[in-house]
Amino acid sequence: MSIQSMTNTDTRDVGKTLAQISSLEKAGCDIVRVSVPDAGAAAALREIKKGSAIPVVADIHFDYRIAIASVENGADGIRINPGNIGSRDKVRAVAHAAADAGIPVRIGVNLGSVKKALLEEFGDDHAGALVESARQYADMLEGMGLKALKVSLKSSDVRETVEAYRRFAKESPLPLHLGLTEAGTPFAGAIRSAAAMGALLMEGIGDTIRVSLAGDPVQEALAGRILLESVGLRNEGVRVIACPTCARTCGDVAAIASEVEDAVKDIRKHLVVAVMGCVVNGPGEAKIADLGVACDKGGAMLFVHGRPVRRIASSDITKCLVHEIEKELEK
Repeated sequence: MSIQSMTNTDTRDVGKTLAQISSLEKAGCDIVRVSVPDAGAAAALREIKKGSAIPVVADIHFDYRIAIASVENGADGIRINPGNIGSRDKVRAVAHAAADAGIPVRIGVNLGSVKKALLEEFGDDHAGALVESARQYADMLEGMGLKALKVSLKSSDVRETVEAYRRFAKESPLPLHLGLTEAGTPFAGAIRSAAAMGALLMEGIGDTIRVSLAGDPVQEALAGRILLESVGLRNEGVRVIACPTCARTCGDVAAIASEVEDAVKDIRKHLVVAVMGCVVNGPGEAKIADLGVACDKGGAMLFVHGRPVRRIASSDITKCLVHEIEKELEK
């Protein structure tokens, strides 16, 4: 299962785009997509591809010539909506270019771009319209000799998106790229995306994912990594668990957990770190984590792989946990 994100730099600015790709790769991104709106962006792909440590997918709309130029300039894959590329001959030219280069094409179907006739035919069944649109495009491209296809069927509505992917997965063996389009701001968008993609991933549906968030795309990669780890599809990254706090709480759990989480966000090794606020559930949760602290009135007890190791002053908890994580990385 691969995590994808998308740069939001001007693709023609190779330096800035590569800097963002590097940040995305460090955050856990496996595949990066770049928008290619014009010939200048297509030309920049050649240098971007050379400097990227992860595969680069070109996102193209409207101009089939830009799609072909992106293929010629080394894109590892392209994403198109065949409905806005133009005539069948233009779509065929793109399909042949991709097939000759041996790269995959993602058919990107969003509810906002589904043809009016299909929307009218399916009425309130938006999931049905998405599925039929994707099916028609897949049949067309396969008929043009393109076999390396993957499909996305996105709505901004969680239930519509889940239903569309479920239906298409029953009808077609094609790989699926999961996402909730226009999910929103980082907090709300991550929750909506997790609701949609989590349900599908738990059913074994999906091959790549993107958590689409308005803002820094690095947050998309981090959210994707957390999502895959949460559903058991990735065994990497530091999971910081923390109690919700109550009147018994003896330490600043929220601050400690946030500080630790920020300090370890780029770490790939899988560890579970518990930050617990009192002696009710604290020792038990800290014991079953790789590392943990259970706060009490005198500071906190540090646990390492289930064993109580030493007491820590309240002011040293964050520093101590980060140090212990670093020791685990050295093993």
